[in-house]
Order: sequence, then C-alpha cells, then structure tokens
Amino acid sequence: MMTDLKLLALDSEDLDVLSAHTQDAVVRVGDMGYAKADRRFVLLMNRYAWEAGDKRGRGQRKRAGLHFNFVNSAHADGIDLKARDGVLELLAVRFEEGEAPSGQVLLTFAGGGTVRLDVECLEARLRDLGGTWAAKAQPNHDLD
Repeated sequence: MMTDLKLLALDSEDLDVLSAHTQDAVVRVGDMGYAKADRRFVLLMNRYAWEAGDKRGRGQRKRAGLHFNFVNSAHADGIDLKARDGVLELLAVRFEEGEAPSGQVLLTFAGGGTVRLDVECLEARLRDLGGTWAAKAQPNHDLD
C-alpha cells in the first residue's frame, strides 16, 4: 500500500520536488481557481504516482490537491477557462524569483497553456486526498 504524499514547498528546490510528483497530472479546468479574497490558488488533480510504478510500467493515479498561498494575482494564457470540463495535463511547476521573496509561479501544461501566479512569497502545499486507482498507461514523453 502506498503512503499518501503531503509536501510543502517554500523555495525553488522544494518546488522542483513538488513539480516532479505532479508531472503528468490531469486537471479539469473547472477544478482550478483563484480565491482572490483568500489570496489562494487551488487545483485538484489526478496525479500520476511516479513513486508507485513497477518495472513493467504499470502505475497508479491518485486524487490530490495543490494550493498556493500569498497569491496577489493569477493569469491564464492558452487555456479556455469557459471550457470547465476541458482537461489539461500538467507538465511542470516552476518559480521565477522577482524582488525576494516575491516572484511568479508558472504552471505549464501540455499544448502550451500556462497559469502564472504573482506571489508575495512561495508557499505551495501538495496533499494526496485518497482515491488510488490503476493508471491506464504510463505517461510517455518524446525527448526530441
């Protein structure tokens, strides 16, 4: 049985670890949003549990939540926010430092879509929410 992940990212190195665990997560457009009053950006995902795969490439997906605190603004580019049932594949989460400790968090999706979060400081939390099932296939990337 696999242990649920619970990760906190407070700097770029932490966020790289979090990004690795969320690579190839599947996100419904309607399952992400910015709560301006709370200064929080949240997304629910079905993450590919890379840490749980076996040698034959059979892996698992887990329901997980990812949220960022101290968010001053959120901007989507290349994503149709009205298509609430649209599905995105998360490729990477990165932090670009501005005037310390502020900066931008960039969520990059397959197909060129991005979400940019202007943050006062970096604080991201990833937590598995239960619900594990067999993945249909292991994600595969063409490295060319």
